[in-house]
Amino acid sequence: MLVTNDDVMVGVGLRHPHFADILTQPKEVDFVEVHSENFFGQGGAALSMLTQARETYPVSLHSTSMGLGSIQQIPQHYLESLKQLTEKIDPFLMSEHACFTWGKEQGRLIHSGDLLPIAHTQHSLTVMCEQVDKVQSFLGRQLIIENVSAYIQFAESHLDEAEFLAELCQRTGAKILLDINNIAVNSMNFEGGDIQQSVSNYIKKLPVESVAQIHLAGCTPALSGDLVIDDHACPVSDDVWNGYKQAVTRFGAVPTLIEWDNDLPEWSVLINEAKKARKIAQNILARKEA
Repeated sequence: MLVTNDDVMVGVGLRHPHFADILTQPKEVDFVEVHSENFFGQGGAALSMLTQARETYPVSLHSTSMGLGSIQQIPQHYLESLKQLTEKIDPFLMSEHACFTWGKEQGRLIHSGDLLPIAHTQHSLTVMCEQVDKVQSFLGRQLIIENVSAYIQFAESHLDEAEFLAELCQRTGAKILLDINNIAVNSMNFEGGDIQQSVSNYIKKLPVESVAQIHLAGCTPALSGDLVIDDHACPVSDDVWNGYKQAVTRFGAVPTLIEWDNDLPEWSVLINEAKKARKIAQNILARKEA
C-alpha cells in the first residue's frame, strides 16, 4: 500500500543496477532519490531513465559534491548544472551534506572527492549560512542539509552538530535531513556506542518542524579497534531501526529513504527494507493519534 495523506512517504536510493527495475517493476515505494551529479550530463541513457521514472515517481535530488561548508565558493558551472537538472526533473526535495569539499592547492581550485567534516564554530556556521543562502537563491529552492559521519573531531568546536544544524536552519530557512546511521556511526566511533542514547541526545536538540527527511542505512561492522565506516553496504541495523522509532515519535510523518550504495542487493531486498520502514512509521503514527 502506498502513501496516504496521513501516512509517511517511503523511498529508496536509485542506483544504476536498478534502473531497469524502477521502469518495469510494480510501484511499491513512494519516491526515489538519486545523486544529482550522476545526471549532470547533457542527454544520455541515465538522464533518459530518470526522466521516464519521474513520470511515475516523485524524485529527491541528493547532492554529494556541493561542499556547503567550503570557504571557497561553489563553482558556478556546478550550480548551473544543478539548476538545469532541477528544472528538468522538478524534485520534491533537494539535499546536501554539512561538510566541505572545495579547497585550493597552489592557487588551483580542487575537489576532495569526499565529504570532509567541519569544525562546528561560529565562523563555520557563518560560512555555511552564506553558501546555503547563495544556493537557495540561485536555485529558487529550499535545501535540506544532512548530518554527516565524521572520522575526526575538532577541538575548536564549541557547538555540537545538532545545535549547529538547528541554528543553520533558523538563519537560512533550510531544513534538516536526519541520517540516523550517521549518528550511529559517530556514536560507535566517538561516543562509546550507546546508539539509542546518542540518537535521543541528538534529536531533542532539533526543533520538531526542522526535519524534512530521514535517511536509513546499514554499514559493515568494524574489527575491534577500527573505525566504523558509513559504507551503505548492509541492511539497516536494529540500532538504526530503533533510532528511527525515536525520530518518527518526535518528528512525525517525515519522508524516509532507504540508502544502499555498495554491495547492492536485489531490488526486492530494497523494497522489503522500505516496507519495514513504512510499517514501523505507521505503527508509531497510529499510536500518536490514538
